[in-house]
Amino acid sequence: STLNLWLLPLTEVVEPVDFEEYVSSHAPGVEPGPLRQLVEFPLDDLELLPLDKECTTLEPPLPEEEDSLDPRVRDALAVYTDDWLVIQRKYQRYSTTHAPHNSERQRERQRGLVKQTFELDEAAAADRHDDQDDAKRRSVSLDETPRGSWASSIFDLKNSSPDALLPSVLERAAAEDMDRRNTEARLQGRHSDLLGLYLPPDEDEAVERCTVPEVPKEHCGQRIMVKCLSLKFEIEIEPIFGTLALYDVKEKKKISENFYFDLNSDQMKGLLKPHTPHMAISTLARSAIFSITYPSADIFLVIKLEKVLQQGDIGECCEPYMVMKESDSSKHKEKLEKLRLQAEQSCSRLGHFRMPFAWTAIHLLNIVSSVGGLDRSDPDSDSERKGHGTWNERKKKGFERMSVGDEMCNFATFRPATLTVTNFFKQEGDRLSDEDLYKYLADMRRPSSVLRRLRPVTAQLKIDISPAPDSPHYCLSPELLHVKPYPDLRVRPTKDVLEFPARYVYTPHTTYRNLLYVYPQSLNFSSRQGSVRNIAVKVQFMAGEDPSQALPVIFGKSSCAEFMQDAYTPIIYHDKSPEFYEEMKMKIPANLTDNHHLLFTFFHISCQPKQNTPLETPVGYTWIPLMQHGRLRTGSFSLPVSVEKLPPSYSVLTPDVSLPGMKWVDNHKAVFNVEVTAASSVHTQDPHLDKFFTLVYVLEEYSFPFRLKDVIITEANMEGELKASMAAVRGALLDTCVRFLHQLLNKLIQLIVYPPVIAGQIVNLGRAAFEAMALLVNQIHKNLEGNQDQHGRNNLLASYIHFCFRVPTAEPASYEMPMQYATLSRTTVRPSSLHLSRSKSISNSNPDLATTPVSPDEEVQRIIAGKVSCSCLSKCVISSVLVHVKLLHEELALQWVVSTTAVREAALQQAWFFFQIMTKSMTHHLFLTSKLDVARRQRFPDRFVDDIAALVCAISADIANRYHKDVELVERLNSSLAFFLNDLLSLMDRGFVFNLIRSYYKQVAFTSLPSPSSLNALRVDFTRIVCSHEHYVVLNLPCSTLSPPASPSPSTSSTTSQSSAFSSMVQDQGVATMFELSVPFRQQHFLSGLLLTELSLILDPDGEGVFFLHKKAISAVHSLLCSHDADPRYTDPQVRAHIAQLYLPLIPIVMETLHQLHDFSGQHNIYATHYSGNTISQSVAMAIAGSPLLAPDLCVCLHQVGRQSSSLSAECSRTLLVSFLWVLKNADAALLERWVSDLSVLQINRLLDLLHLCVSCFEYKGRKALERINSLTFKKSQDMKARLEEAILGTIGARQEMVRRCRVCVHGNCDFFTQPERSPYGSQENVRWRKNVTHWRQNTDRVDKTKAEVEQESVVDGNLATEASLIVLDTLEIVVKTVVASELKESVLGGVLRVLLHSMAGNQSALFLQHCFTTQRALVFKFPEMLFEEDTELCADLCLRLLRHCSSSVGSVRSHASASLYLLMRQNFEIGNNFARVKMQVTMSLSSLVGTSQNFNEEHLRRSLKTILTYAEEDLELRDTPFPEQVQDLVFNLHMILTDTVKMKEHQQDPEMLIDLMYRIAKGYQNSPDLRLTWLQNMAGKHSARGNHAEAAHCLVHSAALVAEYLNMLEDCRYLPIGCVTFQNISSNVLEESAVSDDVLSPEEEGICAGKYFSESGLVGLLEQAAASFNMAAMYEAINEVYKILLPVHEANRDFKKLATVHGKLQDAFNKVYNQRMFGTYFRVGFYGCRFGDLDEQEFVYKEPSITKLAEISHRLEEFYSERFGDDMVEIIKDSNPVDKNKMDPNKAYLQITYVEPFFDTYELKERITYFDKNYNLRTFMYCTPFTLDGRAHGDLNEQYKRKSILTTSHAFPYIKTRINVIHKEEIILVPMEVAIEDMQKKTQELAFATNQEPSDAKMLQMVLQGSVGTTVNQGPLEVAQVFLSDIPDDPKLFRHHNKLRLCFKDFTKRCEDALRKNKSLIGPDQKEYHRELERNYNKLKEALGPLINRKIPQLYRTLPAQATQTQRNSFSRSSLRRVDC
Repeated sequence: STLNLWLLPLTEVVEPVDFEEYVSSHAPGVEPGPLRQLVEFPLDDLELLPLDKECTTLEPPLPEEEDSLDPRVRDALAVYTDDWLVIQRKYQRYSTTHAPHNSERQRERQRGLVKQTFELDEAAAADRHDDQDDAKRRSVSLDETPRGSWASSIFDLKNSSPDALLPSVLERAAAEDMDRRNTEARLQGRHSDLLGLYLPPDEDEAVERCTVPEVPKEHCGQRIMVKCLSLKFEIEIEPIFGTLALYDVKEKKKISENFYFDLNSDQMKGLLKPHTPHMAISTLARSAIFSITYPSADIFLVIKLEKVLQQGDIGECCEPYMVMKESDSSKHKEKLEKLRLQAEQSCSRLGHFRMPFAWTAIHLLNIVSSVGGLDRSDPDSDSERKGHGTWNERKKKGFERMSVGDEMCNFATFRPATLTVTNFFKQEGDRLSDEDLYKYLADMRRPSSVLRRLRPVTAQLKIDISPAPDSPHYCLSPELLHVKPYPDLRVRPTKDVLEFPARYVYTPHTTYRNLLYVYPQSLNFSSRQGSVRNIAVKVQFMAGEDPSQALPVIFGKSSCAEFMQDAYTPIIYHDKSPEFYEEMKMKIPANLTDNHHLLFTFFHISCQPKQNTPLETPVGYTWIPLMQHGRLRTGSFSLPVSVEKLPPSYSVLTPDVSLPGMKWVDNHKAVFNVEVTAASSVHTQDPHLDKFFTLVYVLEEYSFPFRLKDVIITEANMEGELKASMAAVRGALLDTCVRFLHQLLNKLIQLIVYPPVIAGQIVNLGRAAFEAMALLVNQIHKNLEGNQDQHGRNNLLASYIHFCFRVPTAEPASYEMPMQYATLSRTTVRPSSLHLSRSKSISNSNPDLATTPVSPDEEVQRIIAGKVSCSCLSKCVISSVLVHVKLLHEELALQWVVSTTAVREAALQQAWFFFQIMTKSMTHHLFLTSKLDVARRQRFPDRFVDDIAALVCAISADIANRYHKDVELVERLNSSLAFFLNDLLSLMDRGFVFNLIRSYYKQVAFTSLPSPSSLNALRVDFTRIVCSHEHYVVLNLPCSTLSPPASPSPSTSSTTSQSSAFSSMVQDQGVATMFELSVPFRQQHFLSGLLLTELSLILDPDGEGVFFLHKKAISAVHSLLCSHDADPRYTDPQVRAHIAQLYLPLIPIVMETLHQLHDFSGQHNIYATHYSGNTISQSVAMAIAGSPLLAPDLCVCLHQVGRQSSSLSAECSRTLLVSFLWVLKNADAALLERWVSDLSVLQINRLLDLLHLCVSCFEYKGRKALERINSLTFKKSQDMKARLEEAILGTIGARQEMVRRCRVCVHGNCDFFTQPERSPYGSQENVRWRKNVTHWRQNTDRVDKTKAEVEQESVVDGNLATEASLIVLDTLEIVVKTVVASELKESVLGGVLRVLLHSMAGNQSALFLQHCFTTQRALVFKFPEMLFEEDTELCADLCLRLLRHCSSSVGSVRSHASASLYLLMRQNFEIGNNFARVKMQVTMSLSSLVGTSQNFNEEHLRRSLKTILTYAEEDLELRDTPFPEQVQDLVFNLHMILTDTVKMKEHQQDPEMLIDLMYRIAKGYQNSPDLRLTWLQNMAGKHSARGNHAEAAHCLVHSAALVAEYLNMLEDCRYLPIGCVTFQNISSNVLEESAVSDDVLSPEEEGICAGKYFSESGLVGLLEQAAASFNMAAMYEAINEVYKILLPVHEANRDFKKLATVHGKLQDAFNKVYNQRMFGTYFRVGFYGCRFGDLDEQEFVYKEPSITKLAEISHRLEEFYSERFGDDMVEIIKDSNPVDKNKMDPNKAYLQITYVEPFFDTYELKERITYFDKNYNLRTFMYCTPFTLDGRAHGDLNEQYKRKSILTTSHAFPYIKTRINVIHKEEIILVPMEVAIEDMQKKTQELAFATNQEPSDAKMLQMVLQGSVGTTVNQGPLEVAQVFLSDIPDDPKLFRHHNKLRLCFKDFTKRCEDALRKNKSLIGPDQKEYHRELERNYNKLKEALGPLINRKIPQLYRTLPAQATQTQRNSFSRSSLRRVDC
């Protein structure tokens, strides 16, 4: 059984260690060192913080009445005044939940990094400086000698200065001391925080991220400030009062309360003095702040003006304002006086009353959107504030811009504007209602406004509109409280105007507000008898029926008292049915009773003073009772009006009740309309909520019986009613539920915790309350989707739990009735089996279940005992009576477990809410009962623990069963559960929580069902959240030692000696288990084991690890490691080592994935090298593999080597590797050593491969590269594409992915929202990933980085590269250490050295290289035979690397490289008294370095050579040996190569010259085959790079020929080529490789022909490459010749596979021969002028790519040389005539460029048949130059001569270079008649070709014909014949030419005839006429030519004397003038 335990597969979760037991039994060591904190959580882990609630006003917003508060008010105040209670985990700030590792934090950690020195950057910086000087410095002369002279070179070297010598290089020390010194040096000044240098973890994967909810606060929209500056009319006769308010036309809603202002002069105010004796400062405000929650284009600021009531209707009263002006005072003086007098009288008599006057409106959008300059076209304003133009004209401008969408309306930011409103409209008495106002406003926006036609009241109102400041000074709240800051109470205030939002606002109330607004709307007294015309409505808030009980709660308007007892509506003159627009604002008293009511009294006001007529006559009464059935009555009322005074106790009834004996207006009809609204945070005004609260208060006060509408509530029906009201809460308006959320939840919780007692029975309301809560929470969620975090938690609810919720610690009120002790025996409630619980619903309030209480529950007593001492209870009143208290978390858990159907579903939907509230309740309970010091097992009762277990089990089952159906729900559920368990780890028994995690894992198993990837993703997320606990390290017991099980287990690793690679060491059982996911590991380190198991299973190559899962799992590990690195608790290296132990299995896991990792080295076969080289049979491999993890995979590995399936993306691979390095860096070195010593060779090689990959992966890219990729945007695109594909293929719920993104988007500050989801098969730019693209570029990552940022980035990158390489170096040292003790070192050491060399090859920092070289020196010192006796490759590579660093621009690197190189020579010498091998390798390395490296600095290398010389001179021990002299020889030889290199460098830009130089250097190595080979390969490389494949192929053929020569000397092998001769068919040039001379070295000599190419396989390789290059050059025929040499080799080796391949390639090649091919174009280039140095007067034939035009090559060369010599210095000679040097400017450079064609003798043409033949092996070229004897180029036919130049080159094209010297030139001159013959032959050929072409081409044929027989052809055939054939020439020499020309014409006419015949057969009917024309022309031509053709020269038919025959090559040029110059 033990064995089985040991072998538990990874897919099953182990039984975790009993944590509490373990911790208590393993008491920590006494010493409180840094490790102490890894043992147990700190004592102060949890803290309870009461946070003061911030009060925004100076006075707390409380009601004035201290006592006798309404229970509603009392409860509301408790919610609004209690402090916040926050419980937090003190150290959570260290976990990733609250401390995201984002770029900002990463930058913080990267401050103060040391900049590493990189040659790459140094070189780049130097380049910028050199570029300018370089151009000036280039010289072009080449020394005549191929190599510079020895003497000068040695002189240079002797005079240069060396670098500093390293101390102790020449000392001999013991290997151990050396190692110790090196290790110490390496560990100094290391960067401790590796992951701080790497990219921050991917934010998208951070599922554990949680934001602290926002503190609940009152809602506030965008705020604008309006200041009223002045109001002036044309005449000033009376006071005018103003009102401002905002209206939304679209919503038809007034969206703010009124703001009243008074801008009258003191004189005007004085008129009203008697009526307003006292003016409160709060009524003098002139500025207001309006809040707008829903900005829209439809909001108007409406300004209404009123004046004191006077006789006459509104029109009459407005008249003077429209007609008169103060300026015309002389005219109207008397009238004005009269008006003033009238006004004075009105004021004194009617000053109390107002009448409507005028109004206007400002469209807010115009102000906000015209942010522009001063040319505002706001409707009623212009910035200069002069009333230019009429209102209408300016209005017109405004209309154009009116139709703007709401997005334009940002009222939070706009440019403040000062408006002057010049025009007002007079109020119309019959159009005062709001309905009319909306019509007007809508009309105002139309261009043809009705209002325009009205005559305006002219005035000037100046107002300022600006965005409100954040915390304005001197501001009064809507309740007139002073808002902070309010420095001085005497300053005129600004008023905060209460907003009435246009739509619902979902924010809970947090302050006390209790306001009532009354809006009288209309009155109809038309049927009322008597004098009722000027009607005023007086409104009073009455506390009783006595007139003295009118409360002073009505807010004053402007310039009056703060509060009034009554308010009047404005009066409309002589109107019996007036409309009103008045708003009356009142405070609602805190103790409303049924007696409170609104009283309306209607008065007739007599405007004229008459005798015996009172000022006001009451004409009617009505009222509204405010409280009924415990509800505040609001809404619209239509009331009847009583004519007489109201009878006593009227206020209990409503006016609808017809009382006997009362007289009503119009027979008790409703004649008065009024609206009452409340802005209250006390009264919900929702029937459902009101009923619920009322019932609760009835219960609390035990005020039975209570009348509720139609029901009388008694003890008997109370329970049912209460439950029904709880269930009905879901019917309430969501907006109201949210506003009263805190009270509602508090009440429900209270009902759970304190079950009420009714009639002596405990009523258990737990279930009903739980249901109500679940449904409420769910509803809030569903409807407020936008208000969630990425885990789908509603922010309102989250902040309720975080800040407001507390365990209720005092029962609601002491019940009045006598009461027995109450308990409820739970056992009766709990079903016996929890799993059955869902099948039957159990009523917790079932009377049978409740037993009569007997004695108090002990727990209750304990709680209550604990209560008194607890500080939090200071506010609570503890009742003397014990009440049965339940604990919220226990009750919730129970209710949840037993809940069914809808409720259970609702709870599941919002599981997070219940989990969080339970967590807070548990924690608060622990604080209240002081149980935090109790052992965790004793903290909670078992039944609760069982409930939790059942709950977790059930929810895990839900996740497992529903993950494919309800993707979103399950995602939320999964993370909620994980967070809950994370919280429980801080509260409960941790072993128990581990078991909960295990039970989750068992349910949500690692399945391989169809599409399990989404389930696996859920599991990774879950693990990640649980692991994000701040004490994750402690939870993993990092200090425990793994105890292996008792029985020896064969699986882990067999202890037999042969299985271990290093049999000398005894197998260490413990270490193996630490590095594997063994059962002991997974038990002790439970969480870390889970995480790594997930990773291992997901990365399993045979598994279903889809892309996004890889990323998830790797990201989870990375994020944890990051948090360890950043955690200040874990900085001590000892602590780090213990933490690293938790991740040791990561090392083998990553080794396993080796073949899946992205290949950063760019060469796909780095892994194959070792495995293929290993000759280990599979069975042996199995035996060697010690670990059970690796065994099954080894065979896979050996098989898959070739497969190199890079299944992990680059990003994932990089992150995985950095995590791997982190473990290597932080783990204990001794432990790693013990582990490595147990590995098989195969596994060590794997580890080395991994290190090799790490070096490539983190290689420094350089500043330049960073500047190039200066943007983050494409980092993710690959991943995104893959993710998108997966979404399409369905491996992850596309919707779920989208939703998650969307959520993250909302909260990640997303830049935009894209449209809703489309089909996933759209373009790749689909929504699904556009959405995240925006999110990714988080705000921190701007795309363009500043220079400083790029600089910093390169510093970080440099440090990362250095640290990564140093970790690799540390690990290599460990490997070497363990290898020393073993037998099998060869293969491993080679691998170590390969990794070292690879790390030297990259861009490394100076710091790393120093350590790298010390390690390399130590390695060579310990194992010299590895380099000098076995593998030549390693020695060659090492020499190349060292030499490269010897030429470094960084001094310290050169010093180390020189020292290493010197010691290498010395060691080689000491082994065998000469160092031929190193010498050879170094020389070859230098050659290849020089040939290939672009930025190679010979100056630096010269210094290093000098340093090596210096070492040789200083080395006392070897002074008397031949060694120093040999060193000197070598150094001088190297220096020679260097000098050649300098020249090459100068010609870096001139490809032809560069190749010439390389050619010359290679020629210099004619007797050093290895070096010549190196240079030939360098040339091949250069050619390939420039696309000259034919030349590259020839370089390779030459290389092969060279190898063949030497192989032939070494061994006589009949199937191998016998030397160069064999290669002749490929190219005649190859013979130069023959090793003919005697001084050629014999290949047997040490160090000669040592390269890898001097072997049969090398030869084959070269030929293969040559064939490939010929193929690329399209020279297929040459491939055949190459394979002719190769085939015998393969045949001899019986290698049929290769033969098949070769024949296949031949088949391809031969098939391609018929393709259209283009070979090179040739040009003769002559160089003239001494500026060209040794090119002067040289001629070359250049081979250019096919179809190069003359202009192109001219341009190229001219540009190139102009750049070198200066623009005016280069001239191109435009003709091809011989050049006269005397006519040239000696300071200029002249180029003559001519197109040449290959030239073949007639006999050659027989051989050269195909196109290829005519373009291969070319040595002769020809060009023609026309001239006349008098020097012109062209003349008449009889003067036209032609010069043919024939050039011969030194080698045949194609050759190993693209230009070849001309070595021979001859010229042939043709006389005019010969020129004519050539022309006619050409024409005849053309005709013949066109006629016989297959398929026929009619167009072509007609063109040729037209040119031959057309009449208009100038210098056409006829003219030629007339010039040359009309007379017989005088010169007998020309007779033959004459005759030849005649025969040509004969042939010509014959061909014309053939062509015409052919044409006739081709044409259609449309061309018949054209053909006839051609025939006519032909006949004319034939007639004209006839006599000329038929004339013969008689002399020619005589016999010629014998000596005249010449043996020249050209029949017709026998007597030509021929000049030959050789």
